[in-house]
Amino acid sequence: MIDVNQLRRGTTFTIDGQLYKVLKYSHNKPGRGKATIRVTVRNLRSGSTTEMTFNSGERVQDIRLEGRTVQFLYPDGEFYTFMDMSTYEQPQMRSDIFGDDALYLKEGLELKLVSYEGEIIDYELPTTIDFEVVESEAAVQGDTANAPTKKVKTETGLEVQVPLFVNVGDVIRVNTTTGEYVTRVS
Repeated sequence: MIDVNQLRRGTTFTIDGQLYKVLKYSHNKPGRGKATIRVTVRNLRSGSTTEMTFNSGERVQDIRLEGRTVQFLYPDGEFYTFMDMSTYEQPQMRSDIFGDDALYLKEGLELKLVSYEGEIIDYELPTTIDFEVVESEAAVQGDTANAPTKKVKTETGLEVQVPLFVNVGDVIRVNTTTGEYVTRVS
């Protein structure tokens, strides 16, 4: 059991048999009375997002998750198929679990699948991923004031704001937590 004051982004816990992952955390201390802890959580089984409020001093059951490195193989309509790098098993996850993060998945990408008591419930993407630019807006010559950017589309359909010097065929590095351009790789 952990105190709700220890809940931070990324912490997983269970209440009434449901598994939750903390997405946002805020601590509110009014002038009088007990502090309240408000967290936005995602149910790891259903994928729904809700807000929960706890009084300071309450406790929740923390859980231990196991992670294993896998490689993304292919999408199969409703499921994404991966290959475990050590056992060569091919676990599958529902595509709706990934949401917008599905645009980061490309063939051969290594990521971590997180499981609880043998049930795969979550994933962890690498911090940065390299993508090839396949489509680009035209840059306007002379438009160099205030670090101008343009929108490009990558091989997976991900759209990213990049500096004007990035062209079709270039490989760019994208931060998966913010979705922002990091650097041009080649």
